[in-house]
Amino acid sequence: MATVPVAYQGNTSAAPNWLNKGDNSWQMVSATLVGLQSVPGLVILYGSIVKKKWAVNSAFMALYAFAAVVICWVVWAYKMSFGHKLLPFWGKAGPALGQKFLIEQAALPESTQYHKNGTVETSMAMPFYPMASMVWFQCVFAAITLILLAGSLLGRMNIKAWMMFVPLWLTFSYTVGAFSLWGGGFLFHWGVIDYSGGYVIHLSSGIAGFTAAYWVGPRSTNDRERFPPNNVLLMLAGAGLLWMGWAGFNGGDPYSANIDSSMAVLNTNICAATSLLVWTWLDVIFFKKPSVIGAVQGMITGLVCITPGAGLVQGWAAIVMGILSGSVPWFTMMIIHKRWTLLQKIDDTLGVFHTHAVAGFLGGILTGLFAEPTLCNLFLPVTNSRGGVYAGSGGVQFLKQIVGGCFIIGWNVIVTSIICVVIGLVIPLRMSDEQLKIGDDAVHGEEAYALWGDGEKYDSTKHGFYSDDATHHKTSIGATQVV
Repeated sequence: MATVPVAYQGNTSAAPNWLNKGDNSWQMVSATLVGLQSVPGLVILYGSIVKKKWAVNSAFMALYAFAAVVICWVVWAYKMSFGHKLLPFWGKAGPALGQKFLIEQAALPESTQYHKNGTVETSMAMPFYPMASMVWFQCVFAAITLILLAGSLLGRMNIKAWMMFVPLWLTFSYTVGAFSLWGGGFLFHWGVIDYSGGYVIHLSSGIAGFTAAYWVGPRSTNDRERFPPNNVLLMLAGAGLLWMGWAGFNGGDPYSANIDSSMAVLNTNICAATSLLVWTWLDVIFFKKPSVIGAVQGMITGLVCITPGAGLVQGWAAIVMGILSGSVPWFTMMIIHKRWTLLQKIDDTLGVFHTHAVAGFLGGILTGLFAEPTLCNLFLPVTNSRGGVYAGSGGVQFLKQIVGGCFIIGWNVIVTSIICVVIGLVIPLRMSDEQLKIGDDAVHGEEAYALWGDGEKYDSTKHGFYSDDATHHKTSIGATQVV
């Protein structure tokens, strides 16, 4: 009598008793949703939100980063982030490729939490699906971090320098934040809360992007003065993929299809919607018209702000966080940015410092205020964790959140600077003046829209006024244009 292969047997002695098909399904769906945020989400958003001559280059920076991170992740970076401890903030490098490792039950070996007397407080995290699901889920998080960082560098970074930057920054920066806060490092055990990446992903990408923008240098003068999106509707399509994909981003981080993941998904949408509305109304009040780019920025800051506390706060707190995420980054981008010389000097193309660093740090701090004790006990390894508004140890939690954010900021400023200096010794970080003038055609030999020929250099005597460098009157005020 023929037998069914083991992989197809359900709830039998032949199948591993730790496998929960519902959890495994949700984890792989969540990973796919996060992957879709990058490819095609941010590929479309970046390719559309920049001026036409940089559409191909911007989209390709995102696509390349995704592919490069996948390979680096499975060859050495996963275990640096979630493996056995090498240092209090770093795991031991190693491959995540062998079937013996990948088909065993997922486990984070350094996540066991101990009381001060040495007894176990919280057992090691061991989700009910194979390690392959965990490796891929964490991989797409690492990939989107590099792609978000790229938003600060669009329109001038040497693509070959970017190709070197991606594996170096993943190795020496991302893995440190991931291990410290998620993989069982010193911030994890101290009790700093980062539910789904407000610090590991958004604060780090915003600070590193801003730092790298300093070392790479600004766009050309023409590009800084006028940088309109080449396709607002496609930009909205990319933004929509980003928003809907966030269900996997925050809903997958309990490592289970449980009640905590449901809270996280609902809170994510509440905060994002509130933030978008607040940002839009601020644009209307101060600039007399709603900016579509501004609405997208507000949506993003809401998604970022809720991320460190998505499954840990109540719905009313998600609204409060949305109000603040729609107003504080708006204020830093639209008011402080114009008045602070340092912010004006450094050319952060898409304002990633404001939308991710400011919003991520804000979210981490607010999590220290609003993390609800019952929800914390569903998810966190440190028992009796709570936000400041719930008294008890909440005040200490608030301070822990600030310290954790400061560590991520300091590490990224230093390490990103070192990486940029080292790359600069080998290859120019910035494109040549000729490439900056021509754009995609010079860098890739390809154009997004061949409106006047097949890759030829623009000639005003032949092609009319449809030029990125032609004189136009500015007719609208949007968040990106004023950065």
